Amino acid sequence: MDFRTLHHFMLLADTLHFGRASELCHISPSTLSRSIQQLENTLSATLFERDNRHVALTRQGLTFQRYARETLEQWEAVKRSLADEAEKLTGSISIYCSVTASYSFLYTLLSDFRRQHPGIELKLRTGDPAEAMSRVLFGSDDMAITPRPRHPPAALGFKSLTRSPLVFIVPSAALSWLPHRPESSTAAQWRDVPMILSEAGLSREYTDTWFKALGIIPHIYAQVAGHEAIVSMVGLGFGVGVVPQIVLDNSPLADRVRVLSVKPELPHYDVGLCMLNRRLKSPRLRALWDAVNEHRR
Repeated sequence: MDFRTLHHFMLLADTLHFGRASELCHISPSTLSRSIQQLENTLSATLFERDNRHVALTRQGLTFQRYARETLEQWEAVKRSLADEAEKLTGSISIYCSVTASYSFLYTLLSDFRRQHPGIELKLRTGDPAEAMSRVLFGSDDMAITPRPRHPPAALGFKSLTRSPLVFIVPSAALSWLPHRPESSTAAQWRDVPMILSEAGLSREYTDTWFKALGIIPHIYAQVAGHEAIVSMVGLGFGVGVVPQIVLDNSPLADRVRVLSVKPELPHYDVGLCMLNRRLKSPRLRALWDAVNEHRR
């Protein structure tokens, strides 16, 4: 069935006036008349009674009007359904983050997105945040939750999710090697303190800079991958660690350590979502990127 012809019929059936119906159809009255005649010939039925002054639906015309209305409504419904289906995003998105970030940010970040785009499969990989940016740069993962570096690569886009201070943590128990006056740090107080630090990453950079300003090389007891392991080792009494406050807030071992009020303080950690700018051309990646509300400082 030619749906244009059905539209012509419905407009004439509604207006019962060839002139007004042809204007609504954006065709001439003669073209509309030929269209209705072709429809009647196809159906072998007279749909309209017309003379020079009046147009009226016949009994067959009333029957066909119901059919035409239902058909056009179903056609519009099918078109909307197919358009909606075509707009649904599918595929997968891989996100890399630390264990802490997985339960600090992911639910808020992904819950609404998951409902809006159920056809997208979300893959989560966890590990050391120091590896996050390189995994995105080299294509191992689509996105990563990571601290913003001092000088972000130009190829990466970054959306801030939160800011967290970096803090020194010590065992809850009083130990002889702890600095006596951390609020007024000196090289003598810190020279022999066993430190448990990240192997790499921004927290390690900031900590190394802090010790360099004191004029000493830190006594490193252990270097570990991941801040969560630092909390564990400090809680066992092996040394002093440096972790983002957000890690400590979410750690099940938080009651086994305490924050040391150290001066000068370490810089804040700006934690956010990063991805390659050129990959924003992907509709599914763009949809998630646009769904993230950036934290304003």
